[in-house]
Amino acid sequence: MLAAVLQFPGSNADFDAFHTLSHVVGVRTQYVFHKESALPADVDLVVLPGGFSYGDYLRCGAIARFANIMAAVRAHADRGGLVLGICNGFQILTEAHLLPGALTQNVNLRFECRDVSVRVEVDGPFTQDLRGRTLRLPIAHAEGRYHADAATLDALERNRLVAFRYVDAGDGEAANPNGSLHDIAGLYGGPKRNVLGLMPHPERASESLLGSVDGRLLFQSAVRAALAR
Repeated sequence: MLAAVLQFPGSNADFDAFHTLSHVVGVRTQYVFHKESALPADVDLVVLPGGFSYGDYLRCGAIARFANIMAAVRAHADRGGLVLGICNGFQILTEAHLLPGALTQNVNLRFECRDVSVRVEVDGPFTQDLRGRTLRLPIAHAEGRYHADAATLDALERNRLVAFRYVDAGDGEAANPNGSLHDIAGLYGGPKRNVLGLMPHPERASESLLGSVDGRLLFQSAVRAALAR
């Protein structure tokens, strides 16, 4: 199996994703620069990491959607290949219309950096056998409020594409850290739920040294899904 971690100007969680995939999960992994026009021929999983691509100018992810590599990412997703967008990567996927809706400013207008609890809502390539489980994952964003029109929200719920929802952790903090509609923390998309975007950082909760291994479950699930294909 081969995973590719994209690098945009301003990416800052690319190393975290590479480390988790390569050294924690044990997957052959390589970086792909935003100026490239093609992904590796045998790639199974493409990761759009967190950070501040292109300085978050205009809107988060708005410039990255035009990067050379994004045409190849779209083609990979259209073929049913696995695509994971984390935080800024989620923002890029919505800007590129690989996922519906948009990520907007947190309702409190503050940068939120803390652990949150999310409930796995559906099974899919990244959440096999995890439905109903609550995971503890870190967030670090100022524009993580998921927004979509009523028709889109209805379709997401009806088609069971909401992958993660913020839930109360019982620690006194607000369950929903950014005001996301329907408490949405992550979404599935693509022809076979092969595209996943989420605001929390699973790569930063994949080793016991970091305080949680819940995030590792998503990567292990993706590996099983890729090998099954």
